[in-house]
Amino acid sequence: MRITTWNINSVRLRKELALEVLKQLKPDVLCLQETKCPDALFPFQAFRDIGYKYIAVNGMKGYNGVALVSRIPFESESALNWVKRTDSRHISAIFPGDIEIHNFYVPAGGDEPDVKKNDKFAHKLDFINEVKHWFSANRKKSDRLVLVGDLNIAPLESDVWSHKQLLKVVSHTPVEVLNITQLQEELDWIDTTRHVHPEPEKLFSWWSYRARDWSTSDRGRRLDHIWVTSPLKPFITNSSILREARGWEKPSDHVPVTTELQLH
Repeated sequence: MRITTWNINSVRLRKELALEVLKQLKPDVLCLQETKCPDALFPFQAFRDIGYKYIAVNGMKGYNGVALVSRIPFESESALNWVKRTDSRHISAIFPGDIEIHNFYVPAGGDEPDVKKNDKFAHKLDFINEVKHWFSANRKKSDRLVLVGDLNIAPLESDVWSHKQLLKVVSHTPVEVLNITQLQEELDWIDTTRHVHPEPEKLFSWWSYRARDWSTSDRGRRLDHIWVTSPLKPFITNSSILREARGWEKPSDHVPVTTELQLH
């Protein structure tokens, strides 16, 4: 089972890039974030035309939005709201083998890493904390779970271009790292990318649009993640980041991240 996660930054604007990702990576399930698309306007047919017939969406006009695009049938799809907001940041479904995939778009958190000065940063920390408590109350370590998405946090020193320079920059601050680590520890989640490519290898999945030459400066961060619970750990066989996608025409600032589970 090959799973790809990608913050596409508008599924209608980058529909053709999404189709290229599917052709190149051939995932069984593509998890999209920041689709920026009401459900009724999602380009269902474009995906179905190339064999991805099973689609679940939780979108809204202009902002946020998540989707599961699959060539495998799934059931029991669910979209949950967090921190008392209806802002389309989660969707999940149960796949064959009782594998439950949760696709998240965690709030970015604004520019100032101070909950008293910045409501967006407080929202981000509250969101992660609520997700942690939900899994603790509703799921077990023995469940076959996958958590993917743009988590908007680069937790490790080798997940950012400069640990020291980004300690006070939203996405790599100590309080964010602490929160995401506590979420990870709640069900003993395994970070599949780091399982295959351990530290100190530098790995990034996001490069700012502000960079004139993103590839040469390479000031990236690893904000996009695929985690699995312990029952799925033995099946992790590969993990990759499609860096070249950042250089495509009119790209997203994120690139696809893929994990392969050899279940058979």
